[in-house]
Amino acid sequence: MPMTNAERPRRRGADGASQTVATVERAADVLVLFAEPGARTLGITEIAERLELSKAAVHRILASLRLRGLIDLDEQTRRYSLGLTAMRLGLAYLDRLDLRRLAAPELVALSTALSETATLSIRTGFSRVYVDQATPSREVIMSVTLGVPYPLHAGASSRAFLAFLAEEEIDAYFGTQPLTRLTERTPVEEDVLRKDLAAIRRRGFARSQAERQPGSASVAAPVLDHHGRPAGVISVCGPLERFRGEEKRCAAALLETTGRLSARMGHLTSGKG
Repeated sequence: MPMTNAERPRRRGADGASQTVATVERAADVLVLFAEPGARTLGITEIAERLELSKAAVHRILASLRLRGLIDLDEQTRRYSLGLTAMRLGLAYLDRLDLRRLAAPELVALSTALSETATLSIRTGFSRVYVDQATPSREVIMSVTLGVPYPLHAGASSRAFLAFLAEEEIDAYFGTQPLTRLTERTPVEEDVLRKDLAAIRRRGFARSQAERQPGSASVAAPVLDHHGRPAGVISVCGPLERFRGEEKRCAAALLETTGRLSARMGHLTSGKG
């Protein structure tokens, strides 16, 4: 059955195809800007300067993205932010993470057993983000913000990743990443951090007190894959004063949880025969 004119694919010349690709690339660059830390809202001038585009080109791109719900405009401030469609894309990506599905019931069980918040983080380059959490039914709890990147030297969840990376990746981190403070208690000395990474590997979990957020404390351990690399990190966190007396119990339950998840991810523990 022959195709109708509406069904027949349109042919483009080389120039038209190149122009289309360039337009798509620029639109993708604009979207990626909104994923950077501190870029929840952006103005046309700001986008144009950072991407070295004309304001007219940026305006056309934003108008197209708005039509598809990828970008929203605040009419009062005239600043743009990610839209509902962008959120749906992000959630679809998270839903495809096997570890997130596997860990979800474990987070609930861990939080219920300990009456503290349990979280799951994944690594994105030299940072990591929370992608799920389970909170307890009690009056005072800790809660985390999903999707915000944190450096790998600050906090228990971050160092639980860093400690179990290959030595060359650890060296690359210290060689290229600024050791910034998130709070006054964030460790930023390389020799201190390297000693702590060694201790984390020996005991199997990391601990922190008010390093990422004042007034909070946590323990965290990696979920290892079949290569022995951290596929994700589970943490248990709570208010600092209360958590001090619970750390040992929380760490023991945490290691049981990450052991089960690591086994399901294909990690084989070595033992002496």
